[in-house]
Amino acid sequence: MKRRRMLAGLLAAAAAPVALTALGKFGWGAGELLADNSAAAGAYPAKYPQINHPGIPLGAYDPHGDFKNYSGVKIEHVFMPWQDVELSALYTADSYALEHGRSLLITIEPWSWSEDRRLTPDQLKDRVLGGAYDETIKSIAKVISELKSPVTIRWGQEMEDTSGRFSWSGWKPEDYVAAYRRFHDLTHPIATQAKFMWSPKGDNNLADYYPGDDYTDTIGLSVFGFQKYDNGNFGRDRTFGEVLKPGYDLVAAFGKPVVVAELGYDGTDDYVAGWAKAVTKPNAGFPLLTAVVYFDDKESHPWPGNFGLPDWRVA
Repeated sequence: MKRRRMLAGLLAAAAAPVALTALGKFGWGAGELLADNSAAAGAYPAKYPQINHPGIPLGAYDPHGDFKNYSGVKIEHVFMPWQDVELSALYTADSYALEHGRSLLITIEPWSWSEDRRLTPDQLKDRVLGGAYDETIKSIAKVISELKSPVTIRWGQEMEDTSGRFSWSGWKPEDYVAAYRRFHDLTHPIATQAKFMWSPKGDNNLADYYPGDDYTDTIGLSVFGFQKYDNGNFGRDRTFGEVLKPGYDLVAAFGKPVVVAELGYDGTDDYVAGWAKAVTKPNAGFPLLTAVVYFDDKESHPWPGNFGLPDWRVA
């Protein structure tokens, strides 16, 4: 219940996890010059992603309102569970996105944010595939169908992850694909204007979980730069391009627009500055990259190793 109230409050304050769109048919034109932010650049901490001209469109998951007035943000990213949530809060997010000229990326997590109400991975899988959540899915789709902003839906992200963070990650590929397709097939006829994002973490086996071209409009990836982790495991700092490349190369084979749906970086001033300059800068090595969406919050899940919890917040 606490997380339920939190989501409603954040959305009401126009600062909840918001959604994503991609280029062209997903909300803006390829190669668009982003709104000039040069006048405001000096007023913001150096950790803010820099706006390049021309550049890759920028979005933000912004629960603290740090990006509320940051020029050039094109995407509002909203996270929501499909249990214990006030769906009416999506209307507030929609109004906020329209007011700021942004599209919505809505990440739908198939569980409750109340840990004591969560099912085991097998219980969740069986209930999803058995149709127990069909009416829940239709209810969500009905609200999304009434939104005025361009919407992309991201369901069950990072499904190939094996850390145990999510109840839906680590399922057999065929079970995840069946669940994703069920969600899509129930949602699409109702929210006909919405696009769908399949969003793996970026691990080597991600292709096993691909639901198919007919079920995917755009592909998301999670890309985080944590300097302590880099130095502890690689003996040096890694760049945005280095961290993005392995997952990008795997998903590029599908020929879909690619979005960094969750982006963050934490480290020294020099480390942060390198990432901040690079993330929206066009790169010939990533021709399918159509947007990056910053995750502006503290990490809540332990990283591998004893490196602590990174703080992705820009301010």
